[in-house]
Amino acid sequence: MLPPSSDSPVGLTHFDEQGGSRMVNTSSKPETLRWARASARVRLHPQTAHTIRRREVAKGDVLAVAQLAAIQAAKQTPFLIPLCHPLPITSVEVHFHWLGEDVLHIEACVSCVGRTGVEMEALTAVAVAALTVYDMCKSLDRTIVIERIQLEEKAGGQSGHFLRPSDCLDPNR
Repeated sequence: MLPPSSDSPVGLTHFDEQGGSRMVNTSSKPETLRWARASARVRLHPQTAHTIRRREVAKGDVLAVAQLAAIQAAKQTPFLIPLCHPLPITSVEVHFHWLGEDVLHIEACVSCVGRTGVEMEALTAVAVAALTVYDMCKSLDRTIVIERIQLEEKAGGQSGHFLRPSDCLDPNR
């Protein structure tokens, strides 16, 4: 049995006293502006990346579809991650840029005014964007790798501001 959440040294807030799953009660928390930024990378064969850039993939404009998929995914997060709270998301932005000729960097920023953070929504957005790129390009490239899905920054709430330290951004890590 897992330790009760209130006595847990590691803060297992999603477990009740009997070790069962529970959604954390946020009723007493104040509503504040919450914001999170996450990123992911998709490593592709250079020819596949070139085909994406030229918008010549048979299934359509890969980045446009991935952007819409990411926005939709952020809004659907509580249906995908069982203990996430449904949140009144006020903004989802998704951006892409190329790192060299074969790595697509995806970044999502999500915000809301609520009682809990939007880290999971930002992470879900970049994960689904990366999966969409994979799905749209798998017939061209079986070597696609999705990597480094991570929270970059968050703000708002009791835990305050988090910014991934720059030494964690080392591309050779």
